[in-house]
Amino acid sequence: MFSHPMQITFATPALLFPAISLLLLAYTNKFLAIANLIRNLHDRYEKENQPILREQIVHLRKRLNLIRLMQAFAIGSFLMCFVCMFLLFWDKPAAATWVFVCSLLLMIVSLVMSLTEIWISAGALRLLLKDFEKGPA
Repeated sequence: MFSHPMQITFATPALLFPAISLLLLAYTNKFLAIANLIRNLHDRYEKENQPILREQIVHLRKRLNLIRLMQAFAIGSFLMCFVCMFLLFWDKPAAATWVFVCSLLLMIVSLVMSLTEIWISAGALRLLLKDFEKGPA
């Protein structure tokens, strides 16, 4: 499949470690912020019973689910990098290459989900703006 053999070293999967770690930190911070926002909106909804709050919570729930999946795929990518390094240690460069490719694919899936989550977040903002444009009740 490759026109020339790919040379993979211990440094190749190690390059992803800081990127994945920072990505996981960002995902976790997003998760915690949204979870806190849901708690606050839920409390407000129980007091005020405004439909717009319910719609916001629904959007936030979708985002939380996506963030959990983003985290899972990023963690899978991280684990595959470790497996790749073990395969290199055991002198299995062909297998290590394929495992590294799988690691990259998992990271791509995580990033695409991140883009989707951002899109949903913009949808929630559109709801707020729509409510704002209606003016005071």
